[in-house]
Amino acid sequence: MKSTRTKSTRKPRRLQETKVDCFFCKEEKTPSFLEEVVLSRFITERGKIVARSRSGLCAKHQRKLTQEINRARYLALLPYVVRPE
Repeated sequence: MKSTRTKSTRKPRRLQETKVDCFFCKEEKTPSFLEEVVLSRFITERGKIVARSRSGLCAKHQRKLTQEINRARYLALLPYVVRPE
């Protein structure tokens, strides 16, 4: 018995394009725990750190960003978890 396959009506998934440019390399800065506005740009609304594939940072600055976010959380400059109201 032969199986017949029909063409799928689904559209093929497109890969999400990511920025290649690192924000900190472009600005020639390093992440600092004192710059809450800059750090909050790389945190989701739930309080999680954004992945490198989404943030577009290089590996060096992603590691430094994680370190500085955790430092800011420890000093209560940033929340660990954002609870829905």
